[in-house]
Amino acid sequence: MQLAGQRGNLVGMGTIFTQMVQLEGPRSLYLGLAPALTRSVIYGGLRLGLYEPCKYVCNYAFGSTNFAFKFASGVIAGALATALTNPTEVLKVRSQMSTSRTSTIGVLKNIVEEEGIKALWKGVGPAMARAGCLTASQMATYDEAKQALLKWTPLEEGLQLHFMSSCIAGTASTLATAPIDMIKTRLMLQRECKGARVYRNGFHCAYQVVLTEGVTSLYKGGFAAFARLGPQTAITFVVCEKLRELAGMTAI
Repeated sequence: MQLAGQRGNLVGMGTIFTQMVQLEGPRSLYLGLAPALTRSVIYGGLRLGLYEPCKYVCNYAFGSTNFAFKFASGVIAGALATALTNPTEVLKVRSQMSTSRTSTIGVLKNIVEEEGIKALWKGVGPAMARAGCLTASQMATYDEAKQALLKWTPLEEGLQLHFMSSCIAGTASTLATAPIDMIKTRLMLQRECKGARVYRNGFHCAYQVVLTEGVTSLYKGGFAAFARLGPQTAITFVVCEKLRELAGMTAI
């Protein structure tokens, strides 16, 4: 959200971290935790759970599960999952940017009373695009990287293979989704009341950002996004593979 509508030098992730701890306390690093956890349980479960069935449908219908079909399966799974959980994402973003330290229920009440219940699905278009790209790039890249590593390296099915594949997937997904993530955040923080609306939709937001802040501004917060998404992707796939093994299921 730095320098919205203007160009200039950005404050780095380390400086922001230090300022938050000094001025707001360590608890400020966990603002929006409740809606974030709620979203993770529902959204994370749905997008991972829907990927395999979508891939099986593609295999049944087209007789193939090449990279394109894996990517399409990820897009469908991610988009459906985020369409259902968008309100929790809006609550998380608003809670993180709030200066009043209102509870999650309080933030929800304020949004509904001032902007209407439709505001909980603000930014749902870019959010679905971002989730579709994220799930597709994560799942398809992980799937393909794993097969390539099995074929071209001495690695076998196990922790090391899963970790290396997930690191590749984390990098690819960050590069693919950072611009969409930034646009989604701008839209979710935009208030509809009191004539404060700046962006009409996701495309208009992207156009305005590039016009006023430059093309590279689409990757604002990119390193912070990777610092979150990289470890998250690794943990997700390593744990998922282990749980599938314990449940007697085949590996991804």
